[in-house]
Amino acid sequence: MASQNVSSGDEVDIFQLIQAHQEKAARLSPIEDVRTLLHYSLRGVLSTFSQKYEGYPSASMVDFACDTYGSPILAVSNLAVHTKDLLATSRCSLLVARDPEDRTDLVITVHGDAVPVPETEKEGIRATYLARHPKAFWVDFGDFQFMRIEPRIVRYVSGVATAILGSGEFSKEEFRTAKVDPIYQFSKPITSHMNKDHTEDTKLIVQHSTSVPVDFAYMLDVDSLGFNVKACYKDTDFKLRVPFPRRAVDRKDVKAVIVEMLQASRT
Repeated sequence: MASQNVSSGDEVDIFQLIQAHQEKAARLSPIEDVRTLLHYSLRGVLSTFSQKYEGYPSASMVDFACDTYGSPILAVSNLAVHTKDLLATSRCSLLVARDPEDRTDLVITVHGDAVPVPETEKEGIRATYLARHPKAFWVDFGDFQFMRIEPRIVRYVSGVATAILGSGEFSKEEFRTAKVDPIYQFSKPITSHMNKDHTEDTKLIVQHSTSVPVDFAYMLDVDSLGFNVKACYKDTDFKLRVPFPRRAVDRKDVKAVIVEMLQASRT
């Protein structure tokens, strides 16, 4: 959400409108949201126990992909400091942020143990990793190997410093059985199209659906229950959740729902 350093009564009312709507806005359950974001994320901050500086944590920016059960897969060089750390002490964490520029948005921390992927699984894991990182030709270099972070606890926090704070954690078993939202995968083409060709339509839908006035609204991502936007009103930026009137079942249905919302906003 936006910085809440407000100075006028009108702006205070805006944040009251935002809070009133957002508290009730339909959205994915926390575990679905976390599982989905992690599945489609590409990069995070890996924390290991430093071997060089004993007793101190060490952090590295790493690429990853998730396997069928949501466990992050790393492609690491045996020459890398974090690989040496993991081979000595498997305990680690991986931090992933939905929006690294916005500390109030969803942040996930996976606590787990990093273990080498067995040779029998290497071919399948390689395919999974390259599907997310198609230019990662170095995974076939002799000094590289795949490691899987087996989650013990998955923590999340969102809405920090706002009136809509959410936080919690999931066990390994809960996380493994959670579902990835089927619509989120279409976020990029849908949002690109809407932001390029239908900015005024998005603005109308947002104002009608949320009762929050906006000068513009930029669509960020889409899931089965709605979409998220970054909006602005009187030089103040904030994010809004815009719920669909019903669950979208596939990409074609998302278009139908958005058209329905646009028609409703024009009546």
